[in-house]
Amino acid sequence: MAEYLERYRTIVGDAEIDHLKQLARGLRGIRVVHVNSTREGGGVAEILHCLIPLKRALGLEATWEVIEGNPVFFDCTKKMHNALQGNLTAIPAAMLKEYEETNRRNFERLEEVLKEADIVFIHDPQPAPLLQFCENRRGKWIWRCHIDVSRPYRPVWKYLRAFVSPYDASIWSLSSFAQILPHPLYLIPPSIDPLSEKNIDLDPSELEEARKKWGLDPDRPVITQVSRFDRFKDPLGVIEAYRLAKEFTPLQLVLAGSSASDDPEGAEVLEEVRAAQGEDPDIHTLLLPSDAHRSINALQRLSHIVLQKSIREGFGLTVTEAMWKEKPVLGGDTGGIRIQVFNHHTGFLVNTPEGAALRIRYLLRHRDRLREMGMKAKEFVRENFLITRHLREYLTLMIAVTHAATDRIELDG
Repeated sequence: MAEYLERYRTIVGDAEIDHLKQLARGLRGIRVVHVNSTREGGGVAEILHCLIPLKRALGLEATWEVIEGNPVFFDCTKKMHNALQGNLTAIPAAMLKEYEETNRRNFERLEEVLKEADIVFIHDPQPAPLLQFCENRRGKWIWRCHIDVSRPYRPVWKYLRAFVSPYDASIWSLSSFAQILPHPLYLIPPSIDPLSEKNIDLDPSELEEARKKWGLDPDRPVITQVSRFDRFKDPLGVIEAYRLAKEFTPLQLVLAGSSASDDPEGAEVLEEVRAAQGEDPDIHTLLLPSDAHRSINALQRLSHIVLQKSIREGFGLTVTEAMWKEKPVLGGDTGGIRIQVFNHHTGFLVNTPEGAALRIRYLLRHRDRLREMGMKAKEFVRENFLITRHLREYLTLMIAVTHAATDRIELDG
């Protein structure tokens, strides 16, 4: 497993890898459990697929558990997610009862591993109530919120807060997302794995094969948005921006995404997108398998500009993925996109379809500016949003919570 970590040395440098090893010395052998609601689809799963083996490579006994639930449970948690991101969404009492009962059943299934863990990371609202069932727990429990909770629908946040307040700590992607809680709060933005199938360099022949597969014209620019089919991602706004820009310049649009088992609204939004697409042959709406990582990689590399026109966004890994591939990003001026898209340097922040269309036209007219932004974007990701930085901050947090009563923490040299 040690070789797994060493692969990153040429990308991030010796100092970063040596720092990770130093931090991990005092944590070797501890049992760490991550719990979320899906193993495929969505940014949390992507991060955990990389983070777990990296922790193991450093000597931690890291495992990953996924809670199970019926459609009522996931309908409830989707409503909760929407409400936490600002929608005025009331959740029926029967749904909330199923939410709590589902967590109770999952705790009974996972009781042994959760009680014996030294540190438990619970991701997002779906498994948040698990802690209330864990009496006489051994370890520290940390709630990791990946959602933009800057302006939540207060009745739903008040309900959820009762479950997350007893945690030993919580992690947020941005300071503006964090809510007042009676425990330490940590800020750790998400990250990408530069060595994953989604981010590695691809041979030109593979890119050409992908271009032909999806019927993309090599002589006209391609703009792309990769995301779940979710109203907060504003795919209909992307189509409107494309149509406004296409009035002035030849253009092709790709809307690519996959389904996630914990997102019951995806199919409905996909139908809305296809209806808006109509008979336009230059709009390519692609529903990809959740493991189509090389396909997404190819689409981003084939694109001239990548969009993430979200109206709410916890972070948006697709923004960082595109920037790593030297693509300027037009991102919604919201949430975690604001700390990724350095306006006028690594891309542009936009609020409307009209604004997005204007920036598309500008970049396609000024190709030198497009290339300059792309190069800046990659270096910005290298410095701030790679998985090794993410891991370093997780290790630092674990040291902090396990030595909470210690005035001074000594790390071996």
